[in-house]
Amino acid sequence: MSASQPPQSADVPTLLVKIFGKDRPGITAGLFDTLAAYSVDVVDIEQVVTRGRIVLCALVTEPPAGLEGDLRSTVHSWADSMKMQAEIISGIGDNRPRGLGRSLVTVLGHPLTSESTAAIAARITATGGNIDRIFRLAKYPVTAVEFAVSGTDTESLRTALALEASKLGVDVAVVAAGLHRRAQRLVVMDVDSTLIQDEVIELFAAHAGCEDKVAEVTAAAMRGELDFEQSLHARVELLAGLDASVVDKVRSEVRLTPGARTLIRTLKRLGYQVGVVSGGFTQVTDDLKERLGLDFAQANTLEIVDGKLTGKVTGEIVDRAGKARLLRRFATEAAVPLEQTVAIGDGANDLDMLNAAGLGVAFNAKPVVREAAHTAVNVPFLDTVLYLLGITREEVEAADTHAD
Repeated sequence: MSASQPPQSADVPTLLVKIFGKDRPGITAGLFDTLAAYSVDVVDIEQVVTRGRIVLCALVTEPPAGLEGDLRSTVHSWADSMKMQAEIISGIGDNRPRGLGRSLVTVLGHPLTSESTAAIAARITATGGNIDRIFRLAKYPVTAVEFAVSGTDTESLRTALALEASKLGVDVAVVAAGLHRRAQRLVVMDVDSTLIQDEVIELFAAHAGCEDKVAEVTAAAMRGELDFEQSLHARVELLAGLDASVVDKVRSEVRLTPGARTLIRTLKRLGYQVGVVSGGFTQVTDDLKERLGLDFAQANTLEIVDGKLTGKVTGEIVDRAGKARLLRRFATEAAVPLEQTVAIGDGANDLDMLNAAGLGVAFNAKPVVREAAHTAVNVPFLDTVLYLLGITREEVEAADTHAD
């Protein structure tokens, strides 16, 4: 039999050995030391520790003829000595093969209620999926758990759970399982109201004394009376004559979204590449790129002549289509397949980018954006996106410890 072929163990008698009780060091080693005396082979192992209680399951081959009774007695005696309970179940072969179609479902709750968990689990079952394993990714600032699901295709599961999540008020992300989950990725995010809490044009408008007029143009654009490029030019015209020194003031006023530094720092330490695209201005995004160690940054550029803003922008306009185009450009430059990209944004002008990415995340977004994106995050912590990538809170903290 070649190394690539699975063992023919479908008809081999096996024993499922279950140990449960108070956790302490040495339990796993002790069980397998006990089993080693009976020359059994390990077929599968599963161990879970919750609030100091352990459940350890070992699926092993049947011992040589005449020794099963002795094995059972010895395992129970060992468990008693450890003040634990044991259960041994006879059977045939390995675990039931998992169904075709493997997905990872990440659920974020703040808090995560039993009602919403039950509803998500029921919806998975209704699609024909089976929950193979559940793992907690984080307990703060939100509770994040990951379901490994088999037996249904990822797109059908994503559609079904998106509808359920909107009713329950929880955030759910569904991605295909596989090696790509841990592969190097490119993460590209919007800036205004995503990476930062502010709208940069409004910060400039405050210094020019034209906040109300800028707000009127923004409202017209929101009503669909102006497209993005028209509204951009109309708002920037209101800044004409503003002294260029205001750029430094605006940079100092920018407030990062909670969790933004943690998100970027963790991604960079894991070898990811990170970029931003913005309908705002390079005068701010270039500063963010330097401060945060970003790999890519692209935005519109305010024209400055003789130390004054002219009320015009120069160069390529970054609009809705431009953001998607830049995502593809960054992916090419980063040598990352487009399906391995993650896009994060909140507004309608982010939709093309969110849909082009392998995973599009609507962050505290408008309803139309939440409905169109692959998944949504509706808590005010940007680093919760890490959990959607399968990164645990413990891994985030470990990365910080090693860096320090």
